Amino acid sequence: MKLFQSRVLMVSAVAVITLSACNSADSAKSGVAATVNGAAISESRVGMLVKQNAAQGRPENPELRKAIIDQLAMQYLISKEAAKKGLDKKPEVSDLVDMTRQSILANAFVEDYLKNGPVSDEALNADYEKIKAQITGNEYKARHILVAKKSEAQAIITKLKSNPAAFESLAKEKTIDMGSKASGGDLGWFDTRSMVPEFGGAVGKLAKGSFTKEPVKSQFGYHVILLEDSRPKVVPPLDQVKPQLQQQIRQQNLKKLFDDMKAKAKIEIAQAAPAPGALPVEAAKPAESAK
Repeated sequence: MKLFQSRVLMVSAVAVITLSACNSADSAKSGVAATVNGAAISESRVGMLVKQNAAQGRPENPELRKAIIDQLAMQYLISKEAAKKGLDKKPEVSDLVDMTRQSILANAFVEDYLKNGPVSDEALNADYEKIKAQITGNEYKARHILVAKKSEAQAIITKLKSNPAAFESLAKEKTIDMGSKASGGDLGWFDTRSMVPEFGGAVGKLAKGSFTKEPVKSQFGYHVILLEDSRPKVVPPLDQVKPQLQQQIRQQNLKKLFDDMKAKAKIEIAQAAPAPGALPVEAAKPAESAK
């Protein structure tokens, strides 16, 4: 069963990972990949960047590993030179460093909560009951032939009346629905509520093995529909959907947590300073004529 899963917006740290300086404390925990003037480049940092590059299609090999170490080494050397010049004290630089740190920590918090956030049995069972209540009625397996003109659909229906077994071959030949053309108009199993109303209503009135005797008009064109089968919807067992439900509940709880954080925080927005050369509002008003 496919469950709707909202996505929590997270601040990505990928773009700023390579801004991190070498850290000897990291190397003590995870091993040393290289040293630069005695400062350690940790194995964990190199491995992290190797995985990032591999995920983007670059093969994981010794050449990639060496290139990453070279990059980190130069980054370390350049950052030291920047510190010697006092660039780390410049407001715009220190602000960027602080923002980078905050974004990484915020991202780590979200990832940790979505992985380890508590989910009570009561919340799990309540969400499962909601799903069970929504799974009612039947689901249907059908094929269709979609054409642009009503006359085309009527001609197809005439052919099917003479030879109902020709539905699949006619769909491959005539339909303009590219998503189902190769499979002979096969739409698989579906809930009629997931279809446009005209289509879903027509399917619900068909007997198994029959096709529509009149074209069904929708926003997409004219349909000829064959109902192959129907069956009652089956509620999946809780164990089958438990991981998705837990994730969904954590996402909901995380949003509530963020809303609560914001509600309790004292956020004051300072009035923006006027642009250079701009006149105050009162000064900008035309002077009243003297009485």
